Amino acid sequence: MGLTSKKQCLGFTLLLTFCLLAGIIFQRSGKIFSPPRKIIVESIFSTTQLPSTTTVWQDSEEVKMLKELIAWPEPRGIPSFNSSTSPQTCEYQILNPRVNYSVGETLELLLIARDHLNRPKSYGGDFFQAKLHSPKLKAGVTGSVKDHQNGTYTITFLLLWSGDVEVSIRLIHSSEAVQILKRLRETRPDKVYFLGFFQNKGKQEITECNMYMLNGAVCEFTDPGTGEKWYCIKPKELACSHLVYQDPAYLRTVTSKEEDVFFDRKVTGQWLTGRISAIHVLTVNSSKGEPLLPLCTPGLLIPNPSGFYYDDKWTSRVCSTKKFPTPPNVTKCLRGKVVYMFGDSTLRQWWLYLDGFVPSLKRIDLHVPPLIGPLLAIDPENNYLVQWRVHGRPLRTYGKPLVADVHYMANDIDGIGGGPQMVIVFTIWAHFAHLPVDMYIRRVQIIRRAVVDLLQRSPQTTVIIKSANTGFKGLDFNEWQSLQLDIILRRMFSGIQVAIIDTWQMTSCHYVPEDLHPARIIIQNEIDILLSLICPR
Repeated sequence: MGLTSKKQCLGFTLLLTFCLLAGIIFQRSGKIFSPPRKIIVESIFSTTQLPSTTTVWQDSEEVKMLKELIAWPEPRGIPSFNSSTSPQTCEYQILNPRVNYSVGETLELLLIARDHLNRPKSYGGDFFQAKLHSPKLKAGVTGSVKDHQNGTYTITFLLLWSGDVEVSIRLIHSSEAVQILKRLRETRPDKVYFLGFFQNKGKQEITECNMYMLNGAVCEFTDPGTGEKWYCIKPKELACSHLVYQDPAYLRTVTSKEEDVFFDRKVTGQWLTGRISAIHVLTVNSSKGEPLLPLCTPGLLIPNPSGFYYDDKWTSRVCSTKKFPTPPNVTKCLRGKVVYMFGDSTLRQWWLYLDGFVPSLKRIDLHVPPLIGPLLAIDPENNYLVQWRVHGRPLRTYGKPLVADVHYMANDIDGIGGGPQMVIVFTIWAHFAHLPVDMYIRRVQIIRRAVVDLLQRSPQTTVIIKSANTGFKGLDFNEWQSLQLDIILRRMFSGIQVAIIDTWQMTSCHYVPEDLHPARIIIQNEIDILLSLICPR
């Protein structure tokens, strides 16, 4: 056989292998290449304002409980900027300081909040973050902040390694800034808006769209699977059914100049100046002093802190994680698996990491927008695939995706049979941060129902949730809003056989500069936990 014939034969063999694998994939899931469900137009009507009364759903016990869970102390009256908390004047000190400490003990600090005139605050509600770290050891852990609601805070650290450690505390937002964020979140969802492109026979009209009811004549689009609604101002000439593209997202100024000063970079996310002496931690029996942990399986409780960095490696306090430093390690774990990821760009980082790290994992070009998906990578030799797809509307990203390309993840989960080789990974928070929490709770309820149904028909399916992460401090999207949604998500999935990866703490105590899209070293540690949950033994 000549060289050309051998190449042709090899090419045919690879093509046949891919086709067979695609068939297996399709049989397992039924969702890879299936067309999306149509979004139907339910009605066209006119409205002049948002409804002022609550619905029966909003008055439900779960919604009330979740809102109480995220209740946040508010300032008294309408404070001025000078009376707001200043990162330059706050001070903290160690309670009952000692020369040496031991691994396994706790370290407590008292923080006194002060305003810009150096006056002690008399109420709480400030959003502080704290970490204990050893730069030379590349070690770090988050601290717990307790608000006494009188202007003082207790910060507690668990000492988890030996050596010299440092304390770093920063003011993310003053209580006065949080009050503004909360009000804008609940009353001005229009601060972020979208454009809908209606097209037909060479004509195009562009109107504003969003998740909530808009003023004037509107097109209401209802997803038949989830019941979720999407609204667009009705075009003057074209029909509602002519909606083709969505252009996300635009920002509308909703704050005054007087309010903007509360979000200036000089007072947002700033480190406090500490005057505490060096802290020495001594070894006792074990350098890290941690007890034996269970295998990584769904349903485990998450302690606080959930883990810590040491030598750039995350040590979980939830379960006994493993490291997957080489492509063969990853391949061995994923062999025969079908991994579906649904979420935002922070979860897409996981897909991109695996796609770039494992040479045998081949990306399949489905000719779709990369920020929407589905992004598909397969390993024909080891019979596994990894797919990522955006979670659905609202979608704050670049580009102009086709409306039909944006699926609601609950619909896709409903179409998955499940099984011991099936892994579902999802996250949902960032694109909801600017919206009233009611909208987020409703979406999570829909997703939870789909997950519970999946686990009922196939209890051996592995379901993993990536939590929110830190790294963004804008007015329309910030860590306070993200934290609130993260608390809601964790509570709503408590008691369900899912695993939660605490990326909030993993992104808040590393030494690299914070970013909404974390550095590769953090992603690598997140992937290690993911794979430990997929392959606990």
